[in-house]
Amino acid sequence: MNITLLDGSIGQELIRRSPDPNTPLWSTQVLIDRPELVRAVHEDYFAAGATVATANSYAILEDRLAQVGIEDRIDDIARAAVDMARAARDAHGSGRVAGSIGPLIESYRPDLCPPAAEAAQIYAPAVARLKDSVDFLLFETMASVDQAEGALMAGQAADIPIWLSVTTDDHDGTRLRSGEPLANLAPVIDRYTPDCLLINCTRPEVIADGLDILKPMGPPIGAYANGFTEVVEEFLEDNPDIDVLKARTDLATSTYADFAMGWIAQGATVVGGCCDIGPAYIAELARRLTAEGQNLV
Repeated sequence: MNITLLDGSIGQELIRRSPDPNTPLWSTQVLIDRPELVRAVHEDYFAAGATVATANSYAILEDRLAQVGIEDRIDDIARAAVDMARAARDAHGSGRVAGSIGPLIESYRPDLCPPAAEAAQIYAPAVARLKDSVDFLLFETMASVDQAEGALMAGQAADIPIWLSVTTDDHDGTRLRSGEPLANLAPVIDRYTPDCLLINCTRPEVIADGLDILKPMGPPIGAYANGFTEVVEEFLEDNPDIDVLKARTDLATSTYADFAMGWIAQGATVVGGCCDIGPAYIAELARRLTAEGQNLV
């Protein structure tokens, strides 16, 4: 079977490698100050076995950069994000580049996001900025049905594949972080027909329940979990500090690979890692997949 092996954490990996203190921009600041670290992270994931480099463009949105007064630099910053991913891919000699687009305003806060039609208009420049230099667009960490619809609505303007990834409750994989049933996505998926439908940035223990709900919706499915203990209430406040999210100490690379192999047994054809799932996890997953005779694409 053909399996797409995504990379893992970009933001936490950059913060871990950078000698500079964290800022409200997190990994975007590292991209601005030390782009060579971004390329190195992508290269390490390709070396580990990943077949996709996810550009560090998740938070390169006007509303986020405006919070620190550098929205006028957005084109150059977005170009740097894609260039680092493409350079790593070219040096590796194979693979694809995904243009990541995250939620407006803040992650895990769909209550702050504008309605779908308005969100689509806000996303339009980001789509235009990325679509000609990546292999597909990946709208990540959408936490409500309306948030997912706004992203897919914006993606219609791009003549490249559109992947949608939603984030579910840390303790109930059948619900989005908004509290809505994951099953409520079905009409939106029917309407916009994304090329891939994923779950990301939640605990690996709950993903299997979510995949059972996504599978009948039609598109290829997959998942990439995080390594946080959970998303704590302090992170849901305005201008959150990434340091309040704690990495698990009980999630070995082999344990994570066990989860991912279970997702594949459920029908997933795309797996990888999200926050705090680094190159060692992807390497173990690549080893397990190739040992089972899976074809990494």
